Amino acid sequence: MADDEKTEPGPYGRGRRMAAVRACERVLSSSGPFARTVGEALAELAGAAPRGYDLGQYVDIYGNGIVEELEARVAGLLGMEAAAFFPTGTMAQQVALRCWAGRTGNRTVAMHPLSHLEVHERDAYAVVSGLRAVHPTSEARPPTAAEVRGLEEPFGTLSLELPLREPGFLLPGWDELNEVVAAARERDAVVHFDGARLWECAPHFGVELPELAGLADSVYVSLYKSLGGVSGAALAGPESLVEEARTWRHRYGGQLFQQWPAALSALAGLERELPRLPSYVAHAKVVAQALGEAFRAAGVPWFRVHPDVPHTHQFQVWLPYTPDALTEAGVRLAEETGTWLFGSWRAAPVPGLALTEVTVASSALDWTPGAVAEAVGGLLDRVRTDG
Repeated sequence: MADDEKTEPGPYGRGRRMAAVRACERVLSSSGPFARTVGEALAELAGAAPRGYDLGQYVDIYGNGIVEELEARVAGLLGMEAAAFFPTGTMAQQVALRCWAGRTGNRTVAMHPLSHLEVHERDAYAVVSGLRAVHPTSEARPPTAAEVRGLEEPFGTLSLELPLREPGFLLPGWDELNEVVAAARERDAVVHFDGARLWECAPHFGVELPELAGLADSVYVSLYKSLGGVSGAALAGPESLVEEARTWRHRYGGQLFQQWPAALSALAGLERELPRLPSYVAHAKVVAQALGEAFRAAGVPWFRVHPDVPHTHQFQVWLPYTPDALTEAGVRLAEETGTWLFGSWRAAPVPGLALTEVTVASSALDWTPGAVAEAVGGLLDRVRTDG
C-alpha cells in the first residue's frame, strides 16, 4: 500500500472514496490500483501478458522462469550487467547497502535525511544491517557536490534518491548530478541510486535510461510505483554484486516460493506504462501550471504548487484548508459531478495547511487547462460551503 493510502482523514475512509472514484468519468490524479476489486485485479492480471509472451510456460519456483526473464529485461533496460528481483524495495535497499559496506570496508552511508531510507524504512539500515548514516545536507532539496565533498568523515556509499519524494519529487540538473557522483568518487565512495521512481526521470535529464543508471554502481527500481505492477522491485548492478545480493535476499527472507503474479504484471508494466511515462511527465507541466492559475483566479489566499514546473509526473499541492475539509469536498465533487481531482490529503508541516501529491498518468492526459480550472472551482465552492 502506498504511503498516502495507509491512513484516511476523518470519516471519509477508503470505502467511500474508492466508490466515488470508481464512478467518476474524469480522474485527474490517478488512484491507480487502489480503486480495483480483487476480482477486477485478477481479471486484469489474466489479460496482462506482454505481446508474444507464452502463458503456456510453467510457473516459477524460487525465482526461475518468468522471474529470470524479468530480471534480464530490467538489466537490459538499465544497461546493467545483471538484476535481481526482490519482493520489496526496502529489502533491495538494505541488501545493496549491506553488500557495498562489505566491499568498501566502510559501514557509513551518506544519504538525505528526507530519503525513503530515513523516513519510510524504520531505520532498517541501522537496526537490521548495522549501518550508520551521515547527511550531506538538511535542506529540502537534493545534495550538492560541495556538500558531498564537505562531509567531515569518510563514507563508503552515497545513496541518492531520484527523485527525492518528500520535498516534492525533486531532481538535480544533469550536470549537477554528474558533479555529485564525481564528488562521491573523489571520496572513494560508491554510488547507489534509490531509483524507486527512476523510470520517469530520464525526460528531465534529457538522457536515456542506460546513461542515467550508468552513473551509479547499483540501482534499485520499483516495479509497481509507476509501472502499475502488483508488487516487487529489482536491484541492478555488476554481476558479482547481484550474485551476492541474491544470497542476502535469501537470508533476509526474500526467496519466495512463487512470484509469477508480480513478475507477469511487472513485464506488462514495462511494455505498457514505461513508453508512456514521458507523455505523463510532459502533461504534468501543463496540469501544474493550470492548477496554479486556477487557484490564483479563485482567490485562494495562499497556495503552493511544488515544484512549479514538475521534474517528473508527480508534484505537490498545498492549500490553506484542513485535510478533512478538502477530502469531504473532493468526495462530494466526485459523487455530484463524476470528476475526481486529488487523492489523499494530509496535514502539511506548516500549521493550517494541507498537502497532497498529484500523480499525472493516463487518466489525466485529456485534461485541458479549462477542465482543470472547472474542477478546481467546483472543489473550492464545496470547501467554502462546508466551511
